Order: sequence, then C-alpha cells, then structure tokens
Amino acid sequence: MDTRTATAELGWISFPANGWEEVSGYDENLNTIRTYQVCNVFEPSQNNWLLTTYIDRRAAQRIYVEIRFTVRDCASIPSVLGSCKETFNLYYLETERAVSEGIKGVEYWANAPFLKVDTIAADESFSQVDFGGRLMKVNTEVRSFGPLSKGKGFHLAFQDLGACMSLLAVRVFYKKCPSVVQNFAFFPETLTGAESTSLVIARGSCIPNAEEVDVPIKLYCNGDGEWMVPIGSCSCKAGFEPDNGNVCRACPQGTFKSFQGAGLCQQCPLNSRSTIEAATLCGCRNGYYRGDMDKAEDVCTSVPSAPRNVVSVVNQTSVMVEWHPPRDIGHREDLSYNVLCRRCHSNERRACQPCDDSVAFIPGKQGLKETMVEISKLRAHTSYTFEIQAVNGVSNKSPYPAQQLSINITTNQAAPSVVPIMHQVSSTSRSFSLSWPPPEQPNGIILDYEILYFDKSLSSSLNSSMVQSKIPNVVLEGLRPGTGYVVQVRARTVAGYGAYSKDMLFQTLTDDEYKSELGQQLSLIAGSLVGGVCIVSLVAIGIICTRRRQLKESVYGDKLQQYNAGGEVTMRPDMFSGPTPTVTFPTMSDGHSSPGVKIYIDPFTYEDPNEAVREFAKEIDPSCVKIEEVIGSGRDFHSSVVSFTHSVSHALPDGDKS
Repeated sequence: MDTRTATAELGWISFPANGWEEVSGYDENLNTIRTYQVCNVFEPSQNNWLLTTYIDRRAAQRIYVEIRFTVRDCASIPSVLGSCKETFNLYYLETERAVSEGIKGVEYWANAPFLKVDTIAADESFSQVDFGGRLMKVNTEVRSFGPLSKGKGFHLAFQDLGACMSLLAVRVFYKKCPSVVQNFAFFPETLTGAESTSLVIARGSCIPNAEEVDVPIKLYCNGDGEWMVPIGSCSCKAGFEPDNGNVCRACPQGTFKSFQGAGLCQQCPLNSRSTIEAATLCGCRNGYYRGDMDKAEDVCTSVPSAPRNVVSVVNQTSVMVEWHPPRDIGHREDLSYNVLCRRCHSNERRACQPCDDSVAFIPGKQGLKETMVEISKLRAHTSYTFEIQAVNGVSNKSPYPAQQLSINITTNQAAPSVVPIMHQVSSTSRSFSLSWPPPEQPNGIILDYEILYFDKSLSSSLNSSMVQSKIPNVVLEGLRPGTGYVVQVRARTVAGYGAYSKDMLFQTLTDDEYKSELGQQLSLIAGSLVGGVCIVSLVAIGIICTRRRQLKESVYGDKLQQYNAGGEVTMRPDMFSGPTPTVTFPTMSDGHSSPGVKIYIDPFTYEDPNEAVREFAKEIDPSCVKIEEVIGSGRDFHSSVVSFTHSVSHALPDGDKS
C-alpha cells in the first residue's frame, strides 16, 4: 500500500467520529495528497483510532511501514492542556478478511486484539510561525513487524492520545531479494525472513547450456533484501562460451570448445574442421588422426613413412642392423621403431615363420628410439628376414599397416650354445662325478667339452683347474674332502668354444661321511650277494636235477629229442620247492636247436666242477665254455654252485650273431 500518489478518498475507518479526519492537502513539494489529521489538544483523555483498509501480505513474513507525518509543537499552542502529545502509536491486526466498516463501538476498540508495533515520536515539530511560512517539518519513520503467519493479510491502526498532527503518507511494503543470474545460475525472487537478521536460502539452477561446477548452488537472502554468501556455481558447457556476462552462446562453425568452463571458443587446429555449431571437437581430415593421449586442442597428425637405408653386419649367429629415420615423421615427436623377425626354411621368403622367443634383441624389438638393434642367438646357416617398422602415436588409428623396410640375411657357422645345467652323479671325499645334457643349440657336431673348476673358498677362478671330456660326463679327482667346488663347462665345435655355463657348486664328502657311506654300500652289496647266491644255487640245483632225471628216463629219449628240438630242457618239479625252472638254449636261424640229445649228468658223481660243466654242456665247443667263478662253496663240489658262460656266436650262420 502507498498513499503518496492517492488522489481519491482513502476510506479508512476512524473512531470516534470527531477524531481522525480525512482531508486533502499538500506535501512539501506542493503535490496534492490525501491526509488524515487530528488536533484535539484542548480536550482531555483523547483516544482516537484510525484503521487502514485490508492489506494482503502476499506470503511476506515481515512487513515494513514507512510513515510521513508532521507534529505541532505543544509549546507553540497557547492555553494547551497538559495532556498535549507529540507522539502516536502504531498497531497491526492479523486477519483472514477485512474488518467491517460498521465497527464503531467503544468496546471493540478497547478490546480489539491489536498488536503494538511502536510509539512513534517526531524528530522535528513545527510551530504556528513555521506553518504559516509553510516551513512544515516533515518526519519520516520506518518500522517493521513480524513474523506474520495467522492470516492472509492485516490492518494497520494509528492511535492518537492527544497530539496535533497529520499523516501525510503511509507506505506498506515487504522486502525481497530480486531474481538474479549469478555465476551462470538463476536464483528466483526470494522474500526476506521473519526477522530482520534472518538469512533465507535460495536454491539456484544453471542457466541454459550451463552445467554445475560445485553443488549445491545457493545464495542467502538477508533481511534487507540483498543477496549474499554465494555457494556453488555453474559454467558454460563444452561447445558454449560465456557471452554478455551470464549467457552461454554456442560456438560457431569452424570453432570448438572441448571443456566446460569460462574459456572461449577456439579455431579448429591444423588438419581438422567442424561443420556444426556448439562443436566440442574438430574432426580430423582424411589421412590425419589424433592419438590416444592427444588433446582436442592438438593438431591432427599422420603416420610416418618407412625407414631408409637399412644396413646389416652378420657375425656368426648375430647381426647388427642400422637404418635412417623416415623422411616424413607425421608431424609428431613420438616416433619409434618395431623389429619383426622371420626365419626362413628355404630361399623362398614366403616359407618364413616368426622367430621363436629364444632370439635376443638389444635394446629390444618394440618401441625402439634408436636407429639400430643387435639381434643374437640366431640359428647357424639359416636365412632370416627382418622388417623395420616406423610407428608413432597414431599408427594404431590408421587402417593401413605400418610403413616398413625389409632386409634379408643368412647366418654363419656358430659356436654351440651354453650348457644349461650340470648334475652330480656321485661323490667321494676326493672326487665327484658330473654329467650334463648337450647344448640346446649345438650348431654342429660337439667335438669335446672343457670343464673349469676351482675351490669355492678361494673365491677366484685364477687358481682353477681344467679338464676335457669327449662325452657329456666327467670324474673330477684329486679334490679336498668336505670342500665346495665351483664348476663350469662349455662345448666346442669346429667353430670354436661356446660360452661357459653359469657357476654351479658341488661338494665333496668329508672323510667321515665317505666312510659311513662306504659301509652302507658294502652292507648292501653283501646282502645282494647272499640273495644272488641263493637264487643261483636254486637254478643250478634245478638244472642238475633235471639232467639226472633225463638220464634215468632214457626210455623217453625219442620224445625228449623231439622236445629238445624246441630248445628247452625242463627240470622235474619235485626237485624244487618253487616254480619249475626252464633252461632255454639258443635256436639257430634255421629253426633248429643245437644238435644232440641233452643228457642228464648227476653232479654228485663228479669231484671236479670242470668235468661236470663239460659233461653238462658237451654239445658245445669246450673253447666256448669258461668257468667265471665259484659263487658258493662247500666241502666238495656236491655243495658248490658254479657260474659259467657260454658263447654261441660261432655256431650261428654268418651275419647272424647275438
């Protein structure tokens, strides 16, 4: 409400009738205004009320009232009562609807639920002389009240208790923070809080084509209707730039913006373009690319051309390859080289296959920065093809294979590769036996091995000893008991010696350990001999008993002769406690056994074992029968066991020996 511009009657309610009076007047600028005035200073006990029309509060919680008024100085009024006032009271009444104009009873005004705002006094008053000279002293006072929450609106009430005054204008308002765009965020109009010191939070939202940077986005509206304490912000999206303060404008064609923020659109980098508005990236032209680590602001680049002027130097099974950089590196600084190796089985390069993992590349075969590489551990007398590729950060983007340059070489004779490992076969206090597998790549016929060894405690190979061996094993003798020895071995071909194997440590036994182990071995050998004597005794007794039975049963000679044609002699089972032994003689190549009938000889009838053996094997040439040893002995031959050997090679046909 604002009566400053009112020209028609205001229609406020006054009580009593002779109290407040609405009149037309002039303000200090001589503008026509509607005012209410009262001046019953000569009558005691004044209580004059003035009630404004109904005012809609529009959800405001705190109301401000600006009052412009004048007050006559009581001292300037002659014969005035002592009850003359130079102040008045301001009240308000919350209600859902307007108060009826018919309220004129004293009881209502005495008991009305008005809430007092303040007693308002004039800073300046006027006298009769001032008024006559139109030098009225106009006072302006502002008061506030709240919080309002009980109705949709309210009435203001002015109470005069005996002053001579005029209400020149009354303006009723509330405060609010206006809608604003700040930090690329829109904040709506926000009313102030219930108290003058209240801070009301207003949530913001990003303007079109802007995105949040920090959340939550909010401002605080203070009691004076001013924004303060901004929290969070928005910024223009990628593809949009700030324009005219808080507007995000799309990047025009030919420009781009790849990031969110306050930056401006940029021209497309070299070898790229954009054909739409609000572009976040300029696309590369044909044949140009961006690498995985490239930024949108970087120029588009191309793949390098092939390396140039490749040369090679072959040294046995190694090759040194060098080349010159490509003429075109694609406008990039991340050029590198890859080396591809292929082993060929013939002069046909199409019959090549990738090299195995044993081939060594120094300093490497992928991502080389230098223009040279040493390739070793190739096979001797083998053809190879090496392809040198030039690549950079966009080679993986191109649909075409990397540019490369090839070179063909053939390796020479080479020394054998390293012996991979050695094994200790046995050990004594003065020696140990070693064996090893041949090199994985002999690169020819191994002529011999060279074994280098030295005492570990000397910690130096200057005092080493060396032996050679034609075969992949050796016995190192003349060693010290209980001592560790470092041993190395290398192989030799017509191309020379290969590299020594890695150091391997082997230990001789101490004298005590050797004696203990020797005793255990002798016990084992003795046990084995006793078992062997038992077995051989059983076999010999079985053979002798079988021969004896054959002699007694000569009536079955024909059948026995036919049976012997098969080359077998079977002993009587009643002569053995175990399985019946079978003695098989060699069958000749014509399918027949040795000629003659095997006659049973009773060994108990012989005193000399040589006679028994010769009689038992009389069909064999005596020069082919030899008594090896008597492996069991008693008081006579009857309790002895004889081991003999028989060679039949002379009885076989020519060329068929066993």
